Amino acid sequence: MTVKVKVRLLGVFRGFSGKSEMDLKLEQATVRSVVQTIAVSLSKEARGLLMDAELNDPRPNALILLNGKEISVLNGLETEVKEGDEVMLIPVSHGG
Repeated sequence: MTVKVKVRLLGVFRGFSGKSEMDLKLEQATVRSVVQTIAVSLSKEARGLLMDAELNDPRPNALILLNGKEISVLNGLETEVKEGDEVMLIPVSHGG
């Protein structure tokens, strides 16, 4: 079953993608599949801003919300995404 999901991109994610929103159509969608679909559409440099290369995981670089809830209070990257859901990617600033 195909589901349509809206993705909102904030900060640098909007900058490198050139879009503030994307509509995706996915089969058996999870938050992980949404993020991976976005990542493969980006340049290698931009993909590095979203995905942690060593962990192959976006969570060190992005706060991810599903319908306004942070995914860590749900089922993490394995949270199921349903028709009409909204995924928001917010960049995390690192400092030292």
